[in-house]
Amino acid sequence: MSQHDIFRYVLLIAIGITVYFMARAWVDDSRERNISLNEPPVPPIVSDQTFPDDMAGNSDIPTATTNDPEVTTSDVPDSSLIPPPTTETGIGQQVESQQLVTVETPVLLVSIDPVGGDVVSAKLPTYPVDISAPDQPTKLLDKKVGRVYIAQSGLIGQDGLDQSSSRPIYRVAKTKWELQQGTLEVPLVYDRDGITVTKTYVFTADKHDVQVRYVVANETTADLSMSFFAQLKRDALPPEDQHTGFFRPRAYLGAAVSTNEKNYRKLKFKEIAKRPYQEIVNGGWVAILQHYFLSAWIPGDPAATYRYFGNQDQNGYYRFGFTGPATVITPNGEAAFSAILYMGPKRQSALNALAPHLDLTVDYGFLWWLSIPIFKVLAWIQSIVVNWGVAIILLTILIKTVLFPLSAMSYRSMAKMRKLAPQIKRLQERFGSDRQKMGQEMMAMYRKEKANPFSGCLPLLLQMPVFFALYWVLIESVELRQAPFMLWIQDLGAMDPWLILPILNGVSMFLMQRLNPPMADPMQQKVMMFMPIMFGLICVFMPAGLVLYWFINNLYSMAHHYYALRKAGAT
Repeated sequence: MSQHDIFRYVLLIAIGITVYFMARAWVDDSRERNISLNEPPVPPIVSDQTFPDDMAGNSDIPTATTNDPEVTTSDVPDSSLIPPPTTETGIGQQVESQQLVTVETPVLLVSIDPVGGDVVSAKLPTYPVDISAPDQPTKLLDKKVGRVYIAQSGLIGQDGLDQSSSRPIYRVAKTKWELQQGTLEVPLVYDRDGITVTKTYVFTADKHDVQVRYVVANETTADLSMSFFAQLKRDALPPEDQHTGFFRPRAYLGAAVSTNEKNYRKLKFKEIAKRPYQEIVNGGWVAILQHYFLSAWIPGDPAATYRYFGNQDQNGYYRFGFTGPATVITPNGEAAFSAILYMGPKRQSALNALAPHLDLTVDYGFLWWLSIPIFKVLAWIQSIVVNWGVAIILLTILIKTVLFPLSAMSYRSMAKMRKLAPQIKRLQERFGSDRQKMGQEMMAMYRKEKANPFSGCLPLLLQMPVFFALYWVLIESVELRQAPFMLWIQDLGAMDPWLILPILNGVSMFLMQRLNPPMADPMQQKVMMFMPIMFGLICVFMPAGLVLYWFINNLYSMAHHYYALRKAGAT
Protein backbone atom coordinates (compact mmCIF):
# COMPACT_ATOMS: atom_id res chain seq x y z
CA MET A 1 0.00 0.00 0.00
CA SER A 2 1.46 3.38 -0.98
CA GLN A 3 1.71 6.45 1.21
CA HIS A 4 -0.93 8.11 -0.93
CA ASP A 5 -3.32 5.23 -0.30
CA ILE A 6 -2.66 5.42 3.43
CA PHE A 7 -3.30 9.18 3.45
CA ARG A 8 -6.58 8.69 1.64
CA TYR A 9 -7.68 5.97 4.01
CA VAL A 10 -6.88 8.18 6.99
CA LEU A 11 -8.99 10.90 5.39
CA LEU A 12 -11.80 8.43 4.78
CA ILE A 13 -11.63 7.27 8.40
CA ALA A 14 -11.77 10.87 9.62
CA ILE A 15 -14.78 11.65 7.47
CA GLY A 16 -16.37 8.36 8.48
CA ILE A 17 -15.96 9.17 12.17
CA THR A 18 -17.53 12.58 11.59
CA VAL A 19 -20.49 11.06 9.75
CA TYR A 20 -20.82 8.42 12.47
CA PHE A 21 -21.16 10.99 15.24
CA MET A 22 -23.66 12.95 13.15
CA ALA A 23 -25.69 9.84 12.44
CA ARG A 24 -25.61 8.83 16.11
CA ALA A 25 -26.85 12.28 17.10
CA TRP A 26 -29.67 11.89 14.60
CA VAL A 27 -30.58 8.45 15.97
CA ASP A 28 -30.53 9.79 19.54
CA ASP A 29 -32.76 12.64 18.41
CA SER A 30 -35.21 10.17 16.86
CA ARG A 31 -35.26 8.06 20.02
CA GLU A 32 -35.82 11.15 22.17
CA ARG A 33 -38.70 12.17 19.93
CA ASN A 34 -40.19 8.68 20.23
CA ILE A 35 -39.96 8.87 24.02
CA SER A 36 -41.74 12.22 23.90
CA LEU A 37 -44.44 10.96 21.56
CA ASN A 38 -45.13 7.99 23.82
CA GLU A 39 -45.63 10.13 26.91
CA PRO A 40 -49.12 10.61 28.32
CA PRO A 41 -50.89 13.69 26.99
CA VAL A 42 -50.10 17.04 28.59
CA PRO A 43 -52.90 18.24 30.86
CA PRO A 44 -54.78 21.16 29.32
CA ILE A 45 -54.15 24.69 30.58
CA VAL A 46 -56.81 27.35 30.65
CA SER A 47 -54.62 29.95 28.96
CA ASP A 48 -51.05 31.16 28.76
CA GLN A 49 -51.87 33.74 31.43
CA THR A 50 -53.45 31.43 34.01
CA PHE A 51 -52.29 28.55 36.13
CA PRO A 52 -54.29 25.29 35.96
CA ASP A 53 -56.62 24.63 38.87
CA ASP A 54 -55.35 21.09 39.23
CA MET A 55 -51.85 22.37 39.95
CA ALA A 56 -52.93 22.90 43.55
CA GLY A 57 -55.05 19.78 43.55
CA ASN A 58 -54.28 16.14 42.92
CA SER A 59 -53.19 16.14 39.25
CA ASP A 60 -49.53 15.16 39.55
CA ILE A 61 -48.54 15.67 43.15
CA PRO A 62 -46.66 12.85 45.28
CA THR A 63 -48.25 12.37 48.66
CA ALA A 64 -46.06 13.73 51.41
CA THR A 65 -46.68 10.64 53.51
CA THR A 66 -45.46 8.06 51.00
CA ASN A 67 -42.48 6.00 52.10
CA ASP A 68 -41.42 5.16 48.54
CA PRO A 69 -39.10 7.84 47.09
CA GLU A 70 -39.71 6.49 43.60
CA VAL A 71 -43.43 7.27 43.66
CA THR A 72 -43.57 10.58 41.81
CA THR A 73 -47.04 11.97 41.31
CA SER A 74 -46.62 15.48 42.72
CA ASP A 75 -45.23 18.88 41.94
CA VAL A 76 -43.80 18.88 45.46
CA PRO A 77 -40.84 16.65 46.40
CA ASP A 78 -41.62 13.87 48.82
CA SER A 79 -40.74 14.46 52.47
CA SER A 80 -38.40 11.47 52.29
CA LEU A 81 -36.13 13.59 50.10
CA ILE A 82 -35.39 15.99 52.96
CA PRO A 83 -31.79 15.44 54.16
CA PRO A 84 -31.14 14.74 57.85
CA PRO A 85 -31.80 17.84 60.02
CA THR A 86 -29.01 20.24 60.81
CA THR A 87 -29.68 23.09 63.26
CA GLU A 88 -32.93 24.93 62.61
CA THR A 89 -35.66 26.09 59.85
CA GLY A 90 -46.69 26.83 56.31
CA ILE A 91 -49.39 25.86 55.73
CA GLY A 92 -50.99 25.14 52.36
CA GLN A 93 -54.11 26.61 50.87
CA GLN A 94 -55.93 25.35 47.79
CA VAL A 95 -56.99 28.24 45.59
CA GLU A 96 -58.20 29.15 42.14
CA SER A 97 -55.86 30.19 39.34
CA GLN A 98 -54.44 33.70 39.54
CA GLN A 99 -53.13 36.21 37.05
CA LEU A 100 -49.44 35.80 36.30
CA VAL A 101 -46.89 38.30 37.57
CA THR A 102 -44.66 39.52 34.72
CA VAL A 103 -41.16 40.92 35.14
CA GLU A 104 -39.31 42.58 32.28
CA THR A 105 -35.59 43.34 32.34
CA PRO A 106 -33.22 44.07 29.44
CA VAL A 107 -32.25 40.37 29.29
CA LEU A 108 -35.25 38.50 30.73
CA LEU A 109 -39.02 38.38 30.28
CA VAL A 110 -40.34 36.27 33.17
CA SER A 111 -43.80 35.16 34.26
CA ILE A 112 -44.37 34.08 37.87
CA ASP A 113 -47.51 32.32 39.02
CA PRO A 114 -48.82 33.37 42.45
CA VAL A 115 -49.84 29.76 43.02
CA GLY A 116 -46.63 28.41 44.46
CA GLY A 117 -44.64 31.39 43.20
CA ASP A 118 -43.18 29.29 40.34
CA VAL A 119 -41.53 30.68 37.20
CA VAL A 120 -43.73 29.38 34.39
CA SER A 121 -42.26 31.36 31.50
CA ALA A 122 -38.87 32.84 30.68
CA LYS A 123 -37.93 34.53 27.43
CA LEU A 124 -34.53 35.88 26.36
CA PRO A 125 -35.02 39.15 24.42
CA THR A 126 -31.31 39.51 23.61
CA TYR A 127 -31.35 36.08 21.93
CA PRO A 128 -34.00 36.14 19.18
CA VAL A 129 -35.22 32.85 17.75
CA ASP A 130 -33.97 33.80 14.30
CA ILE A 131 -31.83 36.59 12.98
CA SER A 132 -34.63 37.51 10.58
CA ALA A 133 -37.03 38.01 13.52
CA PRO A 134 -35.12 40.14 16.05
CA ASP A 135 -38.30 40.95 18.00
CA GLN A 136 -39.15 37.29 18.67
CA PRO A 137 -37.18 36.23 21.78
CA THR A 138 -36.08 32.69 22.43
CA LYS A 139 -38.45 31.06 24.90
CA LEU A 140 -36.57 28.93 27.43
CA LEU A 141 -39.20 28.16 30.10
CA ASP A 142 -42.81 27.74 29.05
CA LYS A 143 -46.11 26.23 30.17
CA LYS A 144 -48.88 25.79 27.67
CA VAL A 145 -50.78 23.08 25.85
CA GLY A 146 -48.18 20.58 24.65
CA ARG A 147 -45.27 22.17 26.51
CA VAL A 148 -44.15 22.05 30.16
CA TYR A 149 -40.82 23.50 31.29
CA ILE A 150 -40.95 25.45 34.55
CA ALA A 151 -38.79 26.33 37.59
CA GLN A 152 -40.35 25.60 40.96
CA SER A 153 -39.34 26.25 44.56
CA GLY A 154 -41.06 26.11 47.92
CA LEU A 155 -41.13 24.92 51.50
CA ILE A 156 -41.97 21.32 52.34
CA GLY A 157 -41.86 19.12 55.42
CA GLN A 158 -44.00 18.87 58.53
CA ASP A 159 -45.15 22.52 58.44
CA GLY A 160 -44.19 23.41 54.89
CA LEU A 161 -46.44 25.60 52.75
CA ASP A 162 -46.17 23.30 49.72
CA GLN A 163 -48.06 20.15 50.57
CA SER A 164 -48.95 17.19 48.40
CA SER A 165 -52.52 18.42 47.93
CA SER A 166 -52.02 22.17 47.88
CA ARG A 167 -49.75 25.07 47.00
CA PRO A 168 -49.79 28.47 48.71
CA ILE A 169 -51.12 31.56 46.97
CA TYR A 170 -48.98 34.66 47.32
CA ARG A 171 -50.11 38.27 47.37
CA VAL A 172 -48.28 40.75 45.16
CA ALA A 173 -48.36 44.55 45.11
CA LYS A 174 -48.74 44.58 41.32
CA THR A 175 -48.70 42.13 38.46
CA LYS A 176 -46.33 43.97 36.12
CA TRP A 177 -42.75 44.94 36.98
CA GLU A 178 -40.07 46.56 34.81
CA LEU A 179 -36.36 47.08 35.34
CA GLN A 180 -34.02 49.13 33.15
CA GLN A 181 -30.91 49.30 35.33
CA GLY A 182 -29.70 48.27 38.75
CA THR A 183 -31.66 45.66 40.70
CA LEU A 184 -35.34 44.96 41.30
CA GLU A 185 -36.99 43.04 44.15
CA VAL A 186 -40.35 41.40 43.48
CA PRO A 187 -41.84 40.27 46.83
CA LEU A 188 -44.61 37.68 47.10
CA VAL A 189 -46.25 37.47 50.52
CA TYR A 190 -48.28 34.71 52.16
CA ASP A 191 -49.64 34.73 55.71
CA ARG A 192 -51.95 32.55 57.73
CA ASP A 193 -52.47 31.77 61.41
CA GLY A 194 -49.43 33.67 62.63
CA ILE A 195 -47.08 32.51 59.87
CA THR A 196 -45.79 35.07 57.36
CA VAL A 197 -43.71 33.99 54.38
CA THR A 198 -42.09 36.44 51.99
CA LYS A 199 -40.75 34.95 48.76
CA THR A 200 -38.65 37.54 46.93
CA TYR A 201 -37.23 37.38 43.42
CA VAL A 202 -34.22 39.67 42.99
CA PHE A 203 -33.46 40.64 39.37
CA THR A 204 -30.36 42.41 38.06
CA ALA A 205 -30.72 44.40 34.86
CA ASP A 206 -27.89 42.82 32.86
CA LYS A 207 -27.87 39.30 34.35
CA HIS A 208 -29.70 36.06 33.66
CA ASP A 209 -29.37 34.79 37.22
CA VAL A 210 -32.15 35.59 39.67
CA GLN A 211 -31.87 35.29 43.44
CA VAL A 212 -34.82 33.61 45.17
CA ARG A 213 -35.13 34.40 48.89
CA TYR A 214 -37.56 33.08 51.49
CA VAL A 215 -38.06 34.71 54.89
CA VAL A 216 -40.39 32.84 57.27
CA ALA A 217 -41.63 34.65 60.40
CA ASN A 218 -43.14 32.40 63.08
CA GLU A 219 -45.52 34.38 65.30
CA THR A 220 -47.18 31.27 66.70
CA THR A 221 -46.52 29.59 70.04
CA ALA A 222 -45.16 26.37 68.53
CA ASP A 223 -42.03 25.33 66.68
CA LEU A 224 -42.28 25.03 62.90
CA SER A 225 -40.26 22.55 60.85
CA MET A 226 -39.79 22.97 57.11
CA SER A 227 -37.30 22.42 54.34
CA PHE A 228 -36.51 24.39 51.18
CA PHE A 229 -36.75 22.72 47.77
CA ALA A 230 -36.02 23.83 44.22
CA GLN A 231 -36.63 21.86 41.04
CA LEU A 232 -36.89 22.09 37.28
CA LYS A 233 -39.83 20.32 35.67
CA ARG A 234 -39.77 19.55 31.95
CA ASP A 235 -41.18 17.35 29.23
CA ALA A 236 -38.76 15.50 26.92
CA LEU A 237 -39.68 17.42 23.76
CA PRO A 238 -36.84 19.20 21.93
CA PRO A 239 -36.89 23.02 21.96
CA GLU A 240 -39.37 24.49 19.51
CA ASP A 241 -36.71 26.48 17.66
CA GLN A 242 -34.12 23.69 17.54
CA HIS A 243 -32.91 22.86 14.04
CA THR A 244 -31.82 19.26 13.59
CA GLY A 245 -31.16 16.96 10.70
CA PHE A 246 -29.25 13.86 9.67
CA PHE A 247 -26.05 15.81 9.01
CA ARG A 248 -26.51 18.40 11.72
CA PRO A 249 -25.67 17.02 15.18
CA ARG A 250 -28.04 17.68 18.03
CA ALA A 251 -26.55 18.96 21.25
CA TYR A 252 -27.28 17.18 24.51
CA LEU A 253 -30.84 17.63 25.80
CA GLY A 254 -31.23 16.51 29.38
CA ALA A 255 -30.23 17.25 32.96
CA ALA A 256 -26.90 17.47 34.74
CA VAL A 257 -25.71 17.81 38.32
CA SER A 258 -22.48 18.60 40.12
CA THR A 259 -21.76 16.23 43.01
CA ASN A 260 -19.03 15.47 45.50
CA GLU A 261 -17.74 12.67 43.29
CA LYS A 262 -18.19 14.16 39.81
CA ASN A 263 -17.94 17.80 38.82
CA TYR A 264 -20.33 17.21 35.92
CA ARG A 265 -22.71 14.28 35.67
CA LYS A 266 -25.35 13.88 33.00
CA LEU A 267 -28.83 12.63 33.93
CA LYS A 268 -30.44 11.58 30.67
CA PHE A 269 -34.21 11.55 30.40
CA LYS A 270 -34.39 7.95 29.19
CA GLU A 271 -32.18 6.78 32.07
CA ILE A 272 -34.22 8.64 34.69
CA ALA A 273 -37.39 7.12 33.24
CA LYS A 274 -35.96 3.69 34.08
CA ARG A 275 -34.32 4.50 37.39
CA PRO A 276 -34.82 7.63 39.56
CA TYR A 277 -31.75 9.40 40.89
CA GLN A 278 -30.88 10.48 44.44
CA GLU A 279 -27.62 11.64 46.01
CA ILE A 280 -26.46 13.65 49.02
CA VAL A 281 -24.27 16.56 47.91
CA ASN A 282 -22.44 19.39 49.63
CA GLY A 283 -23.39 22.50 47.67
CA GLY A 284 -23.54 21.55 44.00
CA TRP A 285 -26.10 22.56 41.38
CA VAL A 286 -28.70 21.02 39.08
CA ALA A 287 -29.49 22.08 35.51
CA ILE A 288 -31.41 21.19 32.38
CA LEU A 289 -29.41 21.66 29.20
CA GLN A 290 -30.24 22.22 25.56
CA HIS A 291 -28.33 23.62 22.62
CA TYR A 292 -26.88 27.03 23.57
CA PHE A 293 -29.10 27.52 26.67
CA LEU A 294 -29.80 26.10 30.11
CA SER A 295 -31.72 26.62 33.32
CA ALA A 296 -30.13 25.85 36.67
CA TRP A 297 -30.81 25.93 40.39
CA ILE A 298 -27.85 26.72 42.65
CA PRO A 299 -28.24 26.43 46.46
CA GLY A 300 -27.72 29.61 48.42
CA ASP A 301 -25.34 28.00 50.91
CA PRO A 302 -22.57 26.11 49.04
CA ALA A 303 -21.35 24.58 52.32
CA ALA A 304 -24.68 23.01 53.29
CA THR A 305 -25.81 19.46 52.52
CA TYR A 306 -28.62 18.86 50.04
CA ARG A 307 -30.37 15.82 48.65
CA TYR A 308 -30.43 15.97 44.85
CA PHE A 309 -33.03 13.99 42.93
CA GLY A 310 -34.25 13.22 39.44
CA ASN A 311 -37.45 11.36 38.62
CA GLN A 312 -40.39 11.12 36.26
CA ASP A 313 -43.95 11.75 37.44
CA GLN A 314 -47.08 9.90 36.37
CA ASN A 315 -47.72 12.41 33.56
CA GLY A 316 -44.34 11.75 31.99
CA TYR A 317 -42.69 14.98 33.12
CA TYR A 318 -39.11 14.92 34.35
CA ARG A 319 -38.17 16.67 37.60
CA PHE A 320 -34.66 17.50 38.73
CA GLY A 321 -33.86 19.43 41.88
CA PHE A 322 -32.70 19.38 45.47
CA THR A 323 -34.09 19.65 48.98
CA GLY A 324 -32.35 21.24 51.94
CA PRO A 325 -32.22 19.95 55.51
CA ALA A 326 -35.19 20.50 57.81
CA THR A 327 -35.01 23.78 59.72
CA VAL A 328 -36.81 24.42 63.00
CA ILE A 329 -38.24 27.92 63.52
CA THR A 330 -38.92 28.73 67.15
CA PRO A 331 -41.86 30.91 68.29
CA ASN A 332 -41.33 34.60 67.41
CA GLY A 333 -38.32 33.53 65.36
CA GLU A 334 -37.38 33.82 61.70
CA ALA A 335 -35.62 31.64 59.16
CA ALA A 336 -34.23 32.45 55.73
CA PHE A 337 -33.69 30.25 52.69
CA SER A 338 -32.20 31.20 49.34
CA ALA A 339 -31.10 29.88 45.96
CA ILE A 340 -30.09 31.21 42.56
CA LEU A 341 -32.12 30.47 39.45
CA TYR A 342 -30.22 30.85 36.17
CA MET A 343 -32.14 31.09 32.89
CA GLY A 344 -29.99 31.97 29.92
CA PRO A 345 -27.16 31.19 27.52
CA LYS A 346 -24.21 28.88 28.09
CA ARG A 347 -21.66 31.64 28.48
CA GLN A 348 -18.71 30.11 30.27
CA SER A 349 -17.55 33.31 31.99
CA ALA A 350 -20.97 33.97 33.54
CA LEU A 351 -21.54 30.34 34.54
CA ASN A 352 -18.14 29.96 36.12
CA ALA A 353 -18.81 33.02 38.30
CA LEU A 354 -22.09 31.55 39.61
CA ALA A 355 -20.93 28.13 40.80
CA PRO A 356 -17.92 25.85 40.55
CA HIS A 357 -17.98 23.64 37.45
CA LEU A 358 -21.22 25.13 36.11
CA ASP A 359 -19.27 26.13 33.00
CA LEU A 360 -18.96 22.40 32.19
CA THR A 361 -22.57 22.55 31.01
CA VAL A 362 -21.06 23.92 27.81
CA ASP A 363 -20.82 20.32 26.69
CA TYR A 364 -17.77 19.79 24.48
CA GLY A 365 -17.89 16.01 24.83
CA PHE A 366 -15.03 13.77 25.89
CA LEU A 367 -12.45 16.23 24.49
CA TRP A 368 -13.64 19.05 26.77
CA TRP A 369 -10.15 19.34 28.29
CA LEU A 370 -8.87 20.33 24.85
CA SER A 371 -11.92 22.29 23.71
CA ILE A 372 -11.94 24.66 26.70
CA PRO A 373 -8.44 26.12 26.07
CA ILE A 374 -9.19 26.30 22.33
CA PHE A 375 -12.32 28.33 23.06
CA LYS A 376 -10.42 30.62 25.42
CA VAL A 377 -7.90 31.35 22.69
CA LEU A 378 -10.73 31.92 20.19
CA ALA A 379 -12.49 34.31 22.59
CA TRP A 380 -9.21 36.16 23.22
CA ILE A 381 -8.64 36.63 19.49
CA GLN A 382 -12.24 37.80 19.08
CA SER A 383 -11.79 40.39 21.83
CA ILE A 384 -9.05 41.93 19.69
CA VAL A 385 -10.51 41.62 16.17
CA VAL A 386 -14.18 41.91 17.34
CA ASN A 387 -15.44 39.71 14.45
CA TRP A 388 -15.98 36.01 15.28
CA GLY A 389 -15.47 34.98 11.65
CA VAL A 390 -12.09 36.68 11.52
CA ALA A 391 -11.28 35.08 14.88
CA ILE A 392 -12.04 31.63 13.43
CA ILE A 393 -9.73 32.30 10.48
CA LEU A 394 -6.90 33.48 12.73
CA LEU A 395 -7.42 30.57 15.14
CA THR A 396 -7.28 28.11 12.24
CA ILE A 397 -4.01 29.63 11.04
CA LEU A 398 -2.65 29.60 14.59
CA ILE A 399 -3.53 25.92 15.12
CA LYS A 400 -2.07 24.93 11.74
CA THR A 401 1.09 26.86 12.57
CA VAL A 402 1.42 25.14 15.95
CA LEU A 403 0.94 21.78 14.23
CA PHE A 404 3.27 22.79 11.38
CA PRO A 405 6.07 20.39 12.43
CA LEU A 406 3.65 17.43 12.38
CA SER A 407 2.22 18.47 9.03
CA ALA A 408 5.69 19.07 7.62
CA MET A 409 6.75 15.56 8.65
CA SER A 410 3.70 14.12 6.92
CA TYR A 411 4.11 16.16 3.73
CA ARG A 412 7.85 15.36 3.50
CA SER A 413 6.99 11.69 3.68
CA MET A 414 4.30 12.14 1.04
CA ALA A 415 6.70 14.03 -1.22
CA LYS A 416 9.23 11.20 -0.97
CA MET A 417 6.53 8.66 -1.73
CA ARG A 418 5.38 10.77 -4.69
CA LYS A 419 8.91 10.60 -6.14
CA LEU A 420 8.77 6.83 -5.74
CA ALA A 421 5.38 6.60 -7.46
CA PRO A 422 6.87 5.61 -10.90
CA GLN A 423 8.86 2.78 -9.30
CA ILE A 424 5.77 1.61 -7.39
CA LYS A 425 3.79 1.60 -10.61
CA ARG A 426 6.44 -0.50 -12.37
CA LEU A 427 6.38 -3.01 -9.51
CA GLN A 428 2.59 -3.21 -9.79
CA GLU A 429 2.83 -3.83 -13.52
CA ARG A 430 5.64 -6.36 -13.10
CA PHE A 431 4.14 -8.54 -10.39
CA GLY A 432 0.47 -7.97 -11.14
CA SER A 433 -1.65 -10.37 -9.10
CA ASP A 434 1.23 -11.71 -7.01
CA ARG A 435 0.56 -9.37 -4.10
CA GLN A 436 2.92 -11.17 -1.72
CA LYS A 437 5.90 -10.81 -4.06
CA MET A 438 4.96 -7.21 -4.86
CA GLY A 439 4.80 -6.40 -1.15
CA GLN A 440 8.25 -7.88 -0.58
CA GLU A 441 9.73 -5.88 -3.45
CA MET A 442 8.10 -2.66 -2.25
CA MET A 443 9.48 -3.12 1.28
CA ALA A 444 12.91 -3.72 -0.18
CA MET A 445 12.57 -0.52 -2.20
CA TYR A 446 11.50 1.42 0.91
CA ARG A 447 14.57 0.20 2.79
CA LYS A 448 16.83 1.13 -0.11
CA GLU A 449 15.35 4.62 -0.49
CA LYS A 450 15.03 5.09 3.30
CA ALA A 451 11.32 5.77 2.96
CA ASN A 452 8.61 4.85 5.47
CA PRO A 453 5.09 4.60 4.02
CA PHE A 454 3.59 4.99 7.50
CA SER A 455 5.60 7.99 8.68
CA GLY A 456 3.05 10.39 7.22
CA CYS A 457 0.06 8.81 8.94
CA LEU A 458 0.95 9.34 12.59
CA PRO A 459 1.12 13.15 12.28
CA LEU A 460 -2.32 13.14 10.66
CA LEU A 461 -3.77 10.98 13.42
CA LEU A 462 -2.24 13.17 16.12
CA GLN A 463 -4.09 16.16 14.64
CA MET A 464 -7.49 14.44 14.82
CA PRO A 465 -8.19 15.27 18.53
CA VAL A 466 -7.56 18.96 17.79
CA PHE A 467 -9.93 18.77 14.83
CA PHE A 468 -12.77 17.23 16.85
CA ALA A 469 -12.17 19.52 19.85
CA LEU A 470 -12.44 22.58 17.63
CA TYR A 471 -15.44 21.01 15.88
CA TRP A 472 -17.40 20.94 19.16
CA VAL A 473 -16.23 24.42 20.11
CA LEU A 474 -17.75 25.80 16.92
CA ILE A 475 -20.91 23.69 17.29
CA GLU A 476 -21.63 24.29 20.98
CA SER A 477 -20.47 27.86 21.74
CA VAL A 478 -23.43 30.24 22.04
CA GLU A 479 -21.11 33.14 21.22
CA LEU A 480 -21.20 32.04 17.58
CA ARG A 481 -25.00 31.88 17.51
CA GLN A 482 -26.25 34.64 15.18
CA ALA A 483 -22.76 36.16 15.12
CA PRO A 484 -22.18 37.97 11.79
CA PHE A 485 -19.07 37.50 9.67
CA MET A 486 -19.24 39.49 6.45
CA LEU A 487 -21.21 39.85 3.21
CA TRP A 488 -23.82 37.08 3.00
CA ILE A 489 -22.70 35.30 6.21
CA GLN A 490 -24.67 37.03 8.96
CA ASP A 491 -25.02 34.03 11.26
CA LEU A 492 -21.99 31.82 11.88
CA GLY A 493 -24.16 29.41 13.86
CA ALA A 494 -26.49 28.71 10.92
CA MET A 495 -25.92 27.09 7.54
CA ASP A 496 -24.62 29.21 4.67
CA PRO A 497 -27.79 30.59 3.03
CA TRP A 498 -26.13 30.85 -0.40
CA LEU A 499 -24.14 27.58 -0.07
CA ILE A 500 -20.97 29.36 -1.20
CA LEU A 501 -18.76 28.11 1.64
CA PRO A 502 -19.79 24.43 1.18
CA ILE A 503 -19.03 24.70 -2.54
CA LEU A 504 -15.66 26.34 -1.91
CA ASN A 505 -14.88 23.69 0.67
CA GLY A 506 -15.68 20.90 -1.80
CA VAL A 507 -13.53 22.56 -4.47
CA SER A 508 -10.63 22.92 -2.04
CA MET A 509 -10.84 19.22 -1.18
CA PHE A 510 -10.80 18.36 -4.88
CA LEU A 511 -7.70 20.52 -5.43
CA MET A 512 -6.00 18.88 -2.44
CA GLN A 513 -6.54 15.51 -4.07
CA ARG A 514 -4.94 16.77 -7.28
CA LEU A 515 -1.69 17.25 -5.39
CA ASN A 516 -1.50 13.47 -5.05
CA PRO A 517 -1.00 11.04 -7.94
CA PRO A 518 -4.06 8.99 -8.91
CA MET A 519 -4.56 5.70 -7.12
CA ALA A 520 -3.72 2.50 -8.96
CA ASP A 521 -7.14 0.97 -8.33
CA PRO A 522 -9.77 2.54 -10.66
CA MET A 523 -12.53 1.85 -8.12
CA GLN A 524 -10.60 3.67 -5.41
CA GLN A 525 -10.08 6.56 -7.81
CA LYS A 526 -13.83 6.88 -8.30
CA VAL A 527 -14.48 6.70 -4.55
CA MET A 528 -11.93 9.43 -3.84
CA MET A 529 -13.34 11.63 -6.63
CA PHE A 530 -16.73 11.33 -4.97
CA MET A 531 -15.45 12.35 -1.52
CA PRO A 532 -15.32 16.14 -2.17
CA ILE A 533 -18.91 16.01 -3.42
CA MET A 534 -20.09 14.05 -0.37
CA PHE A 535 -18.21 16.27 2.03
CA GLY A 536 -19.59 19.36 0.29
CA LEU A 537 -23.12 18.03 0.74
CA ILE A 538 -22.47 17.40 4.45
CA CYS A 539 -21.18 20.97 4.82
CA VAL A 540 -24.44 22.32 3.41
CA PHE A 541 -26.14 21.44 6.71
CA MET A 542 -23.28 22.56 8.95
CA PRO A 543 -22.96 25.94 10.71
CA ALA A 544 -21.15 28.46 8.53
CA GLY A 545 -18.50 28.97 11.24
CA LEU A 546 -17.51 25.32 11.08
CA VAL A 547 -17.40 25.26 7.27
CA LEU A 548 -15.30 28.43 7.35
CA TYR A 549 -12.80 26.66 9.57
CA TRP A 550 -12.66 23.64 7.25
CA PHE A 551 -12.17 25.85 4.19
CA ILE A 552 -9.34 27.89 5.72
CA ASN A 553 -7.79 24.68 7.03
CA ASN A 554 -7.85 23.23 3.49
CA LEU A 555 -6.29 26.35 1.99
CA TYR A 556 -3.47 26.31 4.55
CA SER A 557 -2.92 22.57 4.03
CA MET A 558 -2.84 22.95 0.25
CA ALA A 559 -0.26 25.73 0.43
CA HIS A 560 1.89 23.75 2.87
CA HIS A 561 1.58 20.56 0.83
CA TYR A 562 2.49 22.31 -2.42
CA TYR A 563 5.48 23.97 -0.74
CA ALA A 564 6.67 20.60 0.58
CA LEU A 565 6.33 19.00 -2.85
CA ARG A 566 8.27 21.77 -4.56
CA LYS A 567 10.99 21.72 -1.94
CA ALA A 568 11.38 17.97 -2.45
CA GLY A 569 11.32 18.34 -6.23
CA ALA A 570 8.23 16.15 -6.49
CA THR A 571 6.03 18.55 -8.50
